[in-house]
Amino acid sequence: MRIRMIIAMAGVAGLLLTGTANAYPVKDPILTKNALYDTGKLAASKCAEPPIRNNDRTLAKRYIAAVTNCLNASWGAHFKAAGLSFGKPRLQIVNKVPAGYCDTEVSKDPSQVYYCSASRTMMIQIGKDWLTSADDLWLLHVTGMLYGAHLAHLTGIERAFQKAPYANKNEMNEQIRRLNLQGDCLGGVFTRSVWSSFRGKTGEWNELLRTLRDNGDVKGQPRTFGKGTSRAAWTKLGYSTGDPASCNTWAATPARVS
Repeated sequence: MRIRMIIAMAGVAGLLLTGTANAYPVKDPILTKNALYDTGKLAASKCAEPPIRNNDRTLAKRYIAAVTNCLNASWGAHFKAAGLSFGKPRLQIVNKVPAGYCDTEVSKDPSQVYYCSASRTMMIQIGKDWLTSADDLWLLHVTGMLYGAHLAHLTGIERAFQKAPYANKNEMNEQIRRLNLQGDCLGGVFTRSVWSSFRGKTGEWNELLRTLRDNGDVKGQPRTFGKGTSRAAWTKLGYSTGDPASCNTWAATPARVS
């Protein structure tokens, strides 16, 4: 199983291609010392897990919608308690992402996800690969990871990321990896918060980590998502702590976001 991970934030490409200054170490406090990191652990949620089965698109859509509702309730309460501004994202579950969606190049992959900050929209394309082998924990993580991009938008991380300088293409790609790996980590934080109510099992968790290890950057393509081992490590870290503070990829060494 492979997932297309595009955090399609309007204007990112144009801004990134004009940077000239050396970016390291990352110094912007909005990235390295964001208020999100001081909000404490995400409280456990009591969300009912809907059913899912192979080759049933309707159930898969209902599952993702239910997870998104739980994400809204969980992170909404968390932000309110921390005194942070919150707003729900839009959710669109489609059979095919429109060409040029959010001013980005759309992949031909059967299943893929996008977040467009211009419209605060999470767009999820469900393809045959996800339906043939319907995996509830995979869909839970994918939705939670994508929601992490929305949290980055709400907290100013995305805007600071767009403005961050870089010296070359390698540094640019590393910054994109920091953003995407932070999403994986925040997805892990959320998974921990619903683990009991979703009746999570150790075997399923280990399978998710194996899947993540198989879904890192592809040789010959831009390295913008992280190695599979990095994706699994940040997801595991978020889950083990349950705390957004552990998801500060911007202060991590380059080796940890490789």
